[in-house]
Amino acid sequence: MTTNNLLCFPYAGAGAGLFRAWERRRLLRHARLVPVQFPGREELFGRPPCASMAELVEACLPLARRTAAEGPTTLFGHSFGAIVAYETAQRLAAERIPIERLIASGAAAPWLPRPHIGADELNDDEFVANVRDLVGYDHPALNDPELRQLLLPSLRADLGVNENYEPTTRAALPFPVTALLGTDDEMVSANEAEPWVQAGAKGGELIRLRGSHMYFVADVRPLAATLDALLARSSAH
Repeated sequence: MTTNNLLCFPYAGAGAGLFRAWERRRLLRHARLVPVQFPGREELFGRPPCASMAELVEACLPLARRTAAEGPTTLFGHSFGAIVAYETAQRLAAERIPIERLIASGAAAPWLPRPHIGADELNDDEFVANVRDLVGYDHPALNDPELRQLLLPSLRADLGVNENYEPTTRAALPFPVTALLGTDDEMVSANEAEPWVQAGAKGGELIRLRGSHMYFVADVRPLAATLDALLARSSAH
């Protein structure tokens, strides 16, 4: 039986451990989770965080190429991770590496303005306050002084990359793009998320899931069920 791979890109400041926890819980029935680890966190903590989108995509490409060579592959990313997944998908498409679908969660379409959060301008307390206000989510690690100092370099780097991001191309991807969005997302509107569908081939859609920008933090099961359904649909073709 062919293995369906779900290549997962984390949100700003997060690491692959987010998706490894999903894997341990066996949340998906129709895919093998393949977490992407950005430099500067977890087992790659000794490497500096990437300072540009181009550098970050180059870091992600070797795993993306290997995964796509092993079987049908879908890319999934949340928030900042959705943009990294999109740029990685564009590179794979340029190399004619087949991909089933891009699933972009909690993010405005790539060609729309990115939020400015002051990643390079504010002190730690001001920066953390801005993140909380913008995202509407208080990461537990930001309340622990030691953990905060470990998290902040990667979070600042990711949000700095996001602030300065411009898409490398507007070329339509040769596979569908599905957008996911929390019904109460205070950071991204439906008008900003819906244009993702135009970034790919026919078969894309906007799917609303109950909750805020970080809608899956309290209960990941609705997201897992949605991903499973999309992957099962791809498998049927």
